[in-house]
Amino acid sequence: MGEIESQEEKKHKAKGHKGLYKRGNIWWLRYAGVDGRIVRESSHKTKFKDAENLLIERRNDVKEGKQPVVKQIANYTFKELAEEYEKWAERQRSFRSKQGFIGQLKDVFGNLPLRRFNSMLVEQYQTERMQKGNKPATVNRLVATLKHMFTKAVEWEMVEEYVLKRIRKVKLLEENNKRLRYLSKEECQNLIKSCDDHLRPIVTMALNTGMRKGEILTLKWDNVDLRHGFILLDQTKNGERREIPINSTLKETLTELFQGTKDRPRRIDVPYVFSDSSTGKPYQDVKRSFRSALKKAKISDFHFHDLRHTFASHLVMAGQDLTTVKELLGHKTLTMTLRYAHLAPTHKVKALQVLDNVLNEKPSEKPGEKQEEKSSAQKVHNLEVGGGVR
Repeated sequence: MGEIESQEEKKHKAKGHKGLYKRGNIWWLRYAGVDGRIVRESSHKTKFKDAENLLIERRNDVKEGKQPVVKQIANYTFKELAEEYEKWAERQRSFRSKQGFIGQLKDVFGNLPLRRFNSMLVEQYQTERMQKGNKPATVNRLVATLKHMFTKAVEWEMVEEYVLKRIRKVKLLEENNKRLRYLSKEECQNLIKSCDDHLRPIVTMALNTGMRKGEILTLKWDNVDLRHGFILLDQTKNGERREIPINSTLKETLTELFQGTKDRPRRIDVPYVFSDSSTGKPYQDVKRSFRSALKKAKISDFHFHDLRHTFASHLVMAGQDLTTVKELLGHKTLTMTLRYAHLAPTHKVKALQVLDNVLNEKPSEKPGEKQEEKSSAQKVHNLEVGGGVR
């Protein structure tokens, strides 16, 4: 009776839905039983009116001294939840990475009943992963997946809400997102030369577009416009469409893939830009071949995602403004893009020089400065339009 109401309950009570609240698309009932204890019960209805009628029916039973019989939830295991959640997650944009997290969680918790989960169990799991050398960001993705699985479990009536409340108490670890590893121009060239034939165009695209690995491996020819020189991404991490220009280096690479070669003819029946020629299916990952290329190029402490950092870093160092870089990377806000700001110190120097010129009435241009700026602008133009990483 003295229980604290959930935010969901308060929201619907404020709308005049006293005793009714939603979990996902399902309406839930909240009423006092014959003994005065609060009962929370799923109506199994998606329409408010149907749920309201059931609530009225339950309250009438209580008035007559009848305790409503609430459907009991079976004792489901984590494995059973994982199987249902994986089916549901197939429609998500991030399914490929989430599928990996589900598999790792299933390996650990397998046949453990859902009701056995609590904050201590999950926090112990966090500690174990950290001790094995996992980074906080990786552990957080796993725990976030686990939390959402239990959110769906409650919605699907596979476990009671009190179990979800236990898990929600677990706090995510503090992440260190300051790592910024990028390759020099020479390292980029060495890496390209060290790649196997199937990997070389994939790395070339990453270096010249800043696209994420998942976006590259699932790219279809329907989204590539070689005639007008752009790639259209319909499904991105932030849910927004993104257009990426194709420079001359990438155009040469894509044209060769599209036309095919004697050694690697293109399969017309395959819609994907990058696929296994023997199966016609897109590559699930390129970890092994990428690792081999790095070893051959003598590049250490580098991951595929760092190719994206390399793309952005060289744009900024070439004088491109952060807003343009943000749009090319597909960041929703400028916050993520600001990690590259320190690579453009000359912009700050120029800004203060402009202020100095205005306040102290100095000439705005020094001998030779205009020519130097033209040279810098030409470098940016070359990077964007013609001079990609070959």
